[in-house]
Amino acid sequence: MKKLVRFFARFVIWFFILSVGGVILFRFVPIFVTPLMAIRTVQAVSIGEPPQLHHRWVPYDEISDHLKRAVIASEDQRFYSHNGFDTVEIKKAIRENKTRKKVRGASTISQQTAKNLFLWPRSSWFRKSMEAYFTVLIELIWPKERILEVYLNCMETGKGLYGAEAVAQRNFDTTANKLTAGQSALIAATLPNPRVYSSKTPSAYMKKRQAHILRQMRTVHLQEESSKK
Repeated sequence: MKKLVRFFARFVIWFFILSVGGVILFRFVPIFVTPLMAIRTVQAVSIGEPPQLHHRWVPYDEISDHLKRAVIASEDQRFYSHNGFDTVEIKKAIRENKTRKKVRGASTISQQTAKNLFLWPRSSWFRKSMEAYFTVLIELIWPKERILEVYLNCMETGKGLYGAEAVAQRNFDTTANKLTAGQSALIAATLPNPRVYSSKTPSAYMKKRQAHILRQMRTVHLQEESSKK
């Protein structure tokens, strides 16, 4: 029993050291591969499909401000004011899920970044607890700008597409820093399920979401500017 306790204590200590060290390391270095990219590649091979992985890291300043505002408008409008968890949206989701058939989530950009960078897509209570742990770490160690930079570079934006640069090149024949407000809103509109929704060939539903996000982006602009004052 004592050996088991010692083993568990060492495991916890080493997990803490490695996880904190990893978060500190990724505060500064570009990220070229995430667990999700690896999982999607293995899934494609397992069903006999050729794996696709289009991803290119670009610095924060080389990503269109339109895209930054679009993802905040669609995914996490209190991004600059919360500490990783949006209690307003969590309470709203709890109330709505009592009557909704499809469960509504309340994950912030910080939580999604933690999941994309350190964990796996399939949801469970264990993964959610690990997601919360890594969210706390990145909020403590990274500035908001870095969280958004990593999110925009690692988010899934289509089948085999990851990050702003890949989707800009493949779907719009441009670069991440030249994405327009309309293109950015379309990309953001796909984020609930980028393997189903396409920013390259948007449906009527997608165009409706795009218009809604464009309206919301005006408010995000004011929040973003006020956070820098």
